[in-house]
Formats: sequence, C-alpha cells, structure tokens
Amino acid sequence: MVQSYKLPFDMKDCCQENWSWNRQDKSHEVRLYGSGGKTAHFHPNWSNGTAGCRGTMVLNYGRHYWEVNVSQRIFGTSMMFGIGTKKARLHIDAFVNMLGEDGHSWGLSHKGLLWHNGKWRQYTKPFRENEATTIGILLDWYAGTLTYYKDGVSLGVAFTGLNKLDEDLYPVICSTAAKTEMSLGRTIRGFYDLQDRCRAAILAKTDDENIIDELPLPNRMKTYLKEALS
Repeated sequence: MVQSYKLPFDMKDCCQENWSWNRQDKSHEVRLYGSGGKTAHFHPNWSNGTAGCRGTMVLNYGRHYWEVNVSQRIFGTSMMFGIGTKKARLHIDAFVNMLGEDGHSWGLSHKGLLWHNGKWRQYTKPFRENEATTIGILLDWYAGTLTYYKDGVSLGVAFTGLNKLDEDLYPVICSTAAKTEMSLGRTIRGFYDLQDRCRAAILAKTDDENIIDELPLPNRMKTYLKEALS
C-alpha cells in the first residue's frame, strides 16, 4: 500500500555516504559525467541493447538509502533501478529487463514491474514517459528488505530475504533507451554503532586528511576516520 512519504531515517541517526557509479564496472555504452562520476549517460549515440553500471558501495550491512534522479527521457523497453552482485551482467546486445534476469540481481523497471530470477510482478503504475522523476531505494540489511520510493512516496517493500546472501550486493542501474541519463542524488546510511556515530561527528567538522593527521589521536583511529573518505 502506498504511504505518505517519510525519509527512512531520522536525520540525527544517519550520515552521508561517499560513493558513486563505478568507472571500472560498467557497460561500454555508459558514460559517466559530473562531480565524482555521479551522472550516467546511456547509449550516447544509439542503442542496440541494454547497458548497466554498478555503484562502488557494498550494501551488506546496516541501512542504506540512495536516490536516482531520472531525466525527462523516460521511454523504451526498460529503464531499471536496483541491486546486484558482481555476477550480474552489465551489458547485453538485446533489449531486455537486465536487472532481475537471473538470481544475481533485483530490479524495478520504469514500467512498474519488479524483476528477479527471470520472473516479474506488478508493483506500481508505469512511469509517465518524458517526465522527470526521482527514485529512492532503501536497503535494510537488518530486515533483509529492499523498498522503493517514487517522487517522495513509499511504494512499500519490494524484495525480502536479502540478508541471507553470502555475496556482496551493490547498487545497479541500467537502460535500453538511447541518450538517457540517471544521476545519483542523496546517499545516506544509518549509524551502525556508537563508534560510527562518533566518526561522523568528527568528519562533520573536517574531511581534510591533512587535518586528520594533525589530530591528537592514535594512528588506528586516524586510519578509521580516513576510511570513511575513500
């Protein structure tokens, strides 16, 4: 059931995540632009298949929320948003629903369908073509669930049992449509322990590694702080 929008986190209980689309882990038909490569441009000339791109963030812990801003060019066989393992394909010379084609990925298509293991089910209304939209995705590792949001409205839990997986999961997007774009928007996660919360409080004051090196802290703590910047 569609519910009124509420951010999955109390902002006091979360922090910014630092990740982007992976320049080394994408289809040759995807070009990355913008600050940190956060805008993916699919099929820059013409399309003869399906192209995808994985994010750099491993999702197998805590609670992660990210938003994908989709340009007004929404059309074609399939534009998809979801998650997958390293085994999920990122390019196919055919127009298919690539996310969810097998057991290695889970995806929502712009036609409102959920895909996994080669099977689909209706989840929400098809997106309006040529109308920009923002898709929010929440992976709750504790509950093992994946939930989608569309333009500030929760669409409900889409997939369950994800925390039973042994393989790493990553954000993934894909498109069959030529000259379409998806940009990574807000990326946040919930704190998973007190140490993590303390690190976020320090990094809220500085994200400069040189300043971190000057702090009166043990080297192991400095390394821990810098890990959040990589």
